[in-house]
Amino acid sequence: MITASELGCRTGIGMGNYSNGAGAGAGHGGRGGSGFFKGNLSEGGQRYGSADLPCELGSGTEDPHQSDGYVVGGGIIVIGSRQWPLFRLDNYGFISADGQSRGVQTLNSNDTLIGGLGGGSGGTILLFLQSLALAENSSLSVLGGYGGSLGGGGGGGGRIHFHWSKIAGGEEYVPLAFVDGAINFSGGAGSGDGIRGEKGTITGKKCPKGLYGTFCTECRVGTYKDEEGSDVDLCKDCSFERLPTRARFVYVRGGVTQSTCPYKCISEKYRMPKCYTPFEELLYTFGGPWPFTFLLLCMVMLLAVALSTLRIKLMGSGCSYETKNSMEHQDDQRFPYLLSLSEVRGGKSEDTQTHVHRMYFMGPNTFREPWHLPYSPPAAIFEIVYEDAFNRFIDEINSVAAYEWWEGSVHSILLLLAYPCAWSWKQWRRRKKIHRLQEFVKSEYDHSCLRSCRSRALYKGMKVGATPDLMVSYIDFFLGGDEKRIDIVISIQKRFPMPIIFGGDGSYMSPYNLHNDTLLVNLVGQHVPATVWNRLVAGLNAQLRTVRHGSIRTALLPVINWLTTHGNSQLEFHDVKLELGWFQATSSGYYQLGILVVAGGCTLHDLHHSEYLDICDTSSRSSASVAENSANLDEDNQSHTSHVLSRKKITRGFNGGIINEDTLKSLGYKRDFLFPLSLLLLNTRPVGRQDTVQFFITVMLLADLFVTILMLFLFYWISLGAFLAVLLILPLSLLSPFPAGLNALFTNGPKRASLARVYALWNASSITNILVAFICGMIHYVIISVHSLEKANIWHSKEDEKWWFLPTILVLLKAVQARFVDWNIANLEVKDLSVFSPDPDTFWAYESVS
Repeated sequence: MITASELGCRTGIGMGNYSNGAGAGAGHGGRGGSGFFKGNLSEGGQRYGSADLPCELGSGTEDPHQSDGYVVGGGIIVIGSRQWPLFRLDNYGFISADGQSRGVQTLNSNDTLIGGLGGGSGGTILLFLQSLALAENSSLSVLGGYGGSLGGGGGGGGRIHFHWSKIAGGEEYVPLAFVDGAINFSGGAGSGDGIRGEKGTITGKKCPKGLYGTFCTECRVGTYKDEEGSDVDLCKDCSFERLPTRARFVYVRGGVTQSTCPYKCISEKYRMPKCYTPFEELLYTFGGPWPFTFLLLCMVMLLAVALSTLRIKLMGSGCSYETKNSMEHQDDQRFPYLLSLSEVRGGKSEDTQTHVHRMYFMGPNTFREPWHLPYSPPAAIFEIVYEDAFNRFIDEINSVAAYEWWEGSVHSILLLLAYPCAWSWKQWRRRKKIHRLQEFVKSEYDHSCLRSCRSRALYKGMKVGATPDLMVSYIDFFLGGDEKRIDIVISIQKRFPMPIIFGGDGSYMSPYNLHNDTLLVNLVGQHVPATVWNRLVAGLNAQLRTVRHGSIRTALLPVINWLTTHGNSQLEFHDVKLELGWFQATSSGYYQLGILVVAGGCTLHDLHHSEYLDICDTSSRSSASVAENSANLDEDNQSHTSHVLSRKKITRGFNGGIINEDTLKSLGYKRDFLFPLSLLLLNTRPVGRQDTVQFFITVMLLADLFVTILMLFLFYWISLGAFLAVLLILPLSLLSPFPAGLNALFTNGPKRASLARVYALWNASSITNILVAFICGMIHYVIISVHSLEKANIWHSKEDEKWWFLPTILVLLKAVQARFVDWNIANLEVKDLSVFSPDPDTFWAYESVS
């Protein structure tokens, strides 16, 4: 303990006044408190001495008559000197130079209490040293004394000065003081109405640039000090105009001495000096967002022109193929065995003469519901087959048509990972299945169900065929030529009414279409010239390609009207009429669309219920009943009762019904989980200008690629997890549209349309990746928003809120791209725009062209 308390002056420069019982406190570092007694006021002692280098004793107070004694101020303590400063002062006790307090009561001459003397002022503690450490519970004290009773004023606080011998700045800076104890320099308390003495002073040597205060500490982060002094106001705020929005000021050892305050980015992911993301650095390298966008657009246009020029040079202007109606054009080199003999151009004419019936497979040919044939032979072939052997044949061929479990499993996995690959896998297995069916009927099955010995011997009584889209398959039955009964040969000549089932299922990849093979043309040619029939099929397919199964009730109405205005109006000259119908309903609710060709003056109303009963057996009636329930057709209307009762007779053994404006409203349909993609994937009518459409597809394709790369670049900066999520959910979908688009544009031949559809699938499936990008972006935005609220010194940049811009642009590009691809597919598949003519006369004027 080192003390100089009450060792100062009894009077001194700052002596406290005493008048009429009112004693004021003495002053030093702060004024003494005024004394107040019975309306009398006595001013406290004045300040004196220098705060920068004090060396005065504290002042006291005394009674002018010296009857009441005196109060002494604090003394002075000096440790060290300018020449020999202390290297370090460690204080574990008390160092004090406090003023004296008036502790006794003051009496006048008649022994009554009067106002006491004021307190003495604190003294001086002057320390010459290099560093200071005040331990816990230690203190430095220059307190003013308390005022006497009944209005005595408190003494003013003294002065403490630290004269630092060396103050290092910059990187050499070390703290000068470690203060865990107390430093007291306040004035003493007054008594009664007496005023408290003012605080004294605590000062240090003037601090160099960057440091402030008594102990020369560093200016707080975000401020700088470019002049000497210890006043805290000398630490000025740094300018925020030069601070990037994603930066914060940083700590500098020894304080900041210049107005250009150092800073760093709030995350290492941002790059100095502007704290830009890598993507923003790329933008501003080329002058900013707008110049970069302009340069990117110019690059896209130049590359599009170059690619279009190369495409035209390699394949010619407007190069496309004529849509053909044979299965060989799916892959005529790789799958030559897929051809049915009924589809070979220039087939034998005797095939037409000996053809008895075309029996269609039921079902959509999927892994869950493969093709299958119904039991019991249709009425048309009842006389040329053995029923028991035929049913055994049905068992065998249905087992052949069924898929293995692993085929469906692979499809399910691909469906989750990459939908276009799942579709390609399904088409490949369908081709394999058709080949297997053809080989089974052609080579493996002994045709034992046929009555004809010649057919059994030559394996020529049955032939398997299919539509090019692999959605519909059928078995054609032929006479062997050695039938004994004449009535059989005569009865098969009456093939009408004849149902023709459409290929496709009303989806984007497989639109409805009428497969017009040579055998079918020859059969219908018994009543309608081939040119008329071909033109009719072309027009009907043009109408069917825009029919979507998900909106079949509204989409079929134009087809019904077209058959009335364009089809039947012309066919009536040939005594033929077409009716739209549904056929082949299964227990799952799946059914197939088609047309019913009525010829030879026969109408639907000419058939009677008795004829229906003669033809149909019990099993066929129950099959028809299931069909009615599956398709959800309203059969209560009295005007259509006769149609329903005679259905099996009309369709020659098929379960089904006629579709008109009345029954259309109750036609059943199912929407799968991919139905929303129909907004992007839509079969449209052709728009012509093929080269222009393909040029814009090239532009969209290149823009899609560049924006995709930029988006991946952006999300790689956000986090590696976000980058991988956007890239791999779904795998391949985000980057595959570009090679798929180039493959579709630069491929010549009949496969161009199917490749363009695959390209459209990749384009649509990549929307999933963009949705993942939106989810990752939202998570990133929420995280940085919460983080910025928790740390107020971190600025939340508005630039970080624009992460959605690239995904949004990409969605718009996908949508526009999808529409151009739809137009391109329509231009490739429909070369003759006259098939869409609303005027029947104009439509049939091009009959010879078809």
